[in-house]
Amino acid sequence: MHIQILGSAAGGGFPQWNCNCANCAGFRNGSVNALARTQSSIALSDNGTTWVICNASPDIRAQLQGFAPMQPGRALRDTGIGAIVLMDSQIDHTTGLLSLREGCPLDVWCTDMVYEDLTTGFPLFNMLKHWNGGLNRQRIEPGQSFTISACAGLRFTPLTLRSAAPPYSPHRHDPHPGDNIGLIVEDVRTGGKLFYAPGLGEADAALLRHIEDADCLLVDGTLWTDDEMLRRGVGTRTAREMGHLAQSGQGGMLELLECLPRPRKVLIHINNTNPILDEDSPERAELKRRGIEVAFDGMSLVL
Repeated sequence: MHIQILGSAAGGGFPQWNCNCANCAGFRNGSVNALARTQSSIALSDNGTTWVICNASPDIRAQLQGFAPMQPGRALRDTGIGAIVLMDSQIDHTTGLLSLREGCPLDVWCTDMVYEDLTTGFPLFNMLKHWNGGLNRQRIEPGQSFTISACAGLRFTPLTLRSAAPPYSPHRHDPHPGDNIGLIVEDVRTGGKLFYAPGLGEADAALLRHIEDADCLLVDGTLWTDDEMLRRGVGTRTAREMGHLAQSGQGGMLELLECLPRPRKVLIHINNTNPILDEDSPERAELKRRGIEVAFDGMSLVL
């Protein structure tokens, strides 16, 4: 299984266009040792030619341009995109569908809750019908494995996650199963397993049982502390209120990953305020000590 990190940042990217927090300002003036990042999305393939994109970020055009296999050039109009899987209905995970309108029809896999959001509060499915039929919705049922013909060598198992629906959703303060999913993706030939969850608000014993035999964890790295937005002076909501599990503190992501000694551990969906973006920071050193990696745009993994 080929895994390509198209984008590794949380909503807004890094540096965020309107932010002058210590990270964003430091990146611009050269005092922070960090890499620029676009908003999170990954691509998966069983052959390196045809790809399934997980989440379509607003930065998708630049992400595709930066990854040559996405434009194989086999015909006058061509793409390496075989299908799209949506983990949720967040703006930063779905807006890229608008930029893909010239390639419609496109197969888009999502849960009933995500489909409801994207046909009502943010009606992308309705809007894109005007472009060659638009999006072909394929149904994801949490807990039920499925395959996608474009990458038939991969088996996808969606897991219900405790996180949060987007602010525009009627489910924002009324969580429903299917608002957010994680994916276990298995290469049926090699047996390699990935667990992907860019938005993870809580991990219970049941989830740990599902993911403990994964070979690679690509998981929520949004914020270092639960009150990071307040500490940085750019917001008032906590990580948990936004549906994310902070890395540090009791019950945080670092503690969770400590319980899973086997797999490769990689953080993705990094917010612009997170000190781990600074490669010289003590927080980054702590991750290195624990054997935890930080995803970056263009990172490639093979399982």
